[in-house]
Amino acid sequence: MDIKFETLTYVLSERFKREIISADYQTMPLKGGTVGNVYLVTGVAETVDGEELPYRIVLKIQKKWERYGDPGSWRREYDLYASDLETTFPDAFRWPTCYYAEMNAEGSEFQLWLDYIDGVSDLDLTGDVYEQAALDLGRYQGKLYAEQPAVLQSLTNLSHADFMKNTYLHYRAWPVVYNYIRSEDCELPQHVRQMLIDIDEHADEIIARIEKLPLVLCHRDFWVANLIFADGKITLIDWDTSGWGYLGEDIASLIADEADIDHMVEYYQRCVPAYYKGFAEYVDVASIVDDCVYEMILFLFGYRLVDWVLHTEDENEKMKHVETLQKIYEMKAASPPAIV
Repeated sequence: MDIKFETLTYVLSERFKREIISADYQTMPLKGGTVGNVYLVTGVAETVDGEELPYRIVLKIQKKWERYGDPGSWRREYDLYASDLETTFPDAFRWPTCYYAEMNAEGSEFQLWLDYIDGVSDLDLTGDVYEQAALDLGRYQGKLYAEQPAVLQSLTNLSHADFMKNTYLHYRAWPVVYNYIRSEDCELPQHVRQMLIDIDEHADEIIARIEKLPLVLCHRDFWVANLIFADGKITLIDWDTSGWGYLGEDIASLIADEADIDHMVEYYQRCVPAYYKGFAEYVDVASIVDDCVYEMILFLFGYRLVDWVLHTEDENEKMKHVETLQKIYEMKAASPPAIV
């Protein structure tokens, strides 16, 4: 791929806080899809006084597309980086620094030049890091909720509070998954099927309980592949689904989204109290007596996992989805985590 010389030298000047007059580069895909691509850009930059500086930096190119129920999500990271949200992050819990952001003239594609974080991610994260991420998230959301900085009111492109509810209702209205768990052909264990049926039968009551919880700024894709742990700090990437959500939504994702199946119940019992402990540093949680993380897990991932069971051809992957549903069932039977 071709990178503009002027853009690269500007980005590297911002990165090193020194004037860069030339640089070579190589690119390597980090991850990508049909609507966006992420590259690691490496090379050597030359300063105005002749010093050579090796560098690694991330280039994210995002094209316009439409997510169900959230049409503005494709450009949300660009909008957030253009805001003052950066000022709200503590040093130990933040997003990657953005050195340059550019939207094309048609308003259909943007580029972000981001700091490269060399750390541990995905299922290599330990239980201690899970717990730290939950604690730090609680602190961050609690501080924003308590202080209500002006930047929160200036953010116009955020997903809506009812996004989780609407996603669940959308899945529930899909006969393929809804009818499957109620059919004689369903191969899921009976107790797992009943768990999903029960959540449907009590959905209105559960939604009413959730909607009494504090409304906080959620990442909404808070899973291990988007967490990078380095030098004792958490960096959180991919903010395109972020928006207003209810206390605990992100913890539901941390525990259940393509989870560490063997430790799901343990992490549920560790992360929920850690999260509330962080939130309680800024907000009195004595009145919050209803922990809905378990129900949020089922709303967010119950039918999604059934969908994957039905449409995944790889038998090993299919069994992982069944095992995940089983672990969610076991969470309910395990000792509930104390909020504080």
